[in-house]
Amino acid sequence: MKKTILYSKSKEIATIQLCNPENHNSINTEMALQIQQYLDLADEDPDVRVVILTGSGKSFCAGQDLGEMICDEAPSIRKVLTQNHNPIVSKIKSMGKPVIAAVNGVAAGAGAVFALACDLIVASESAFFIQAFSKIGLTPGSGSTYFLPRLIGMQKSMGHLLLGNKISATDAEKMGMIYAVVKDDLFETEVHSIAMQLCQLPSLSLQYTKMALTQSMGNDLENQTQLEDELKCLAGESDDYLEGVSAFLEKRKPIFNQKNNKELQLVAKDIAENFKTKLGLKIYQN
Repeated sequence: MKKTILYSKSKEIATIQLCNPENHNSINTEMALQIQQYLDLADEDPDVRVVILTGSGKSFCAGQDLGEMICDEAPSIRKVLTQNHNPIVSKIKSMGKPVIAAVNGVAAGAGAVFALACDLIVASESAFFIQAFSKIGLTPGSGSTYFLPRLIGMQKSMGHLLLGNKISATDAEKMGMIYAVVKDDLFETEVHSIAMQLCQLPSLSLQYTKMALTQSMGNDLENQTQLEDELKCLAGESDDYLEGVSAFLEKRKPIFNQKNNKELQLVAKDIAENFKTKLGLKIYQN
């Protein structure tokens, strides 16, 4: 039986690839649960420092497989959201490692939201984003109305979601919706280059930075600066900080991630959980 989700690891980079191109990589329940399992696998693997989420063929992910929703044993919409889609978004946001959405083609519906949940979105020049829920009598879900206004503003979000129009990768970059757009023939090379750059940086610093930025979406200035203070002080206790400062003073290239700062990672998670509980940021809770 053909595998529709592939997991591979090259050095310190884990790649989760949707492999259902004949159906534009739309996902059913089985695929959604596999993606969740692979996100957990990458998160728990100490050798993985960066995760890439991508598609195969000409599509990134076309969202929910609508065929599953009209079969005899169709799951309820609530079940699809709470057990299939929302956990993917939550796991991406709560993961202590950078997740890159390598958008190789169409990102539609829930597929677009999965991309928006990632830390860096890199899209091929021919890719586009569309959330046409209004055209099938549904409303956005899984955090769409949370992410979009924070990325492109209320008016652009209203237009995109109400009208269900396409946003090209080029326009998405101009709006600030994605990190970068790359020519199709250079796409895979550029994605790998960005992933390798992240691998060479201190993983603990990246985790804390991701954590701070994620929490800023629901924090006021006072709470945010308190969180920054705690995370910066923790980073200051790490071996990577000592190595970074030493390398700077010695005018050499630093060699980070020589030790696994597991204890500091756990302390930082506890701090973040306290802030989430205080602020009620349920979308990021597993």
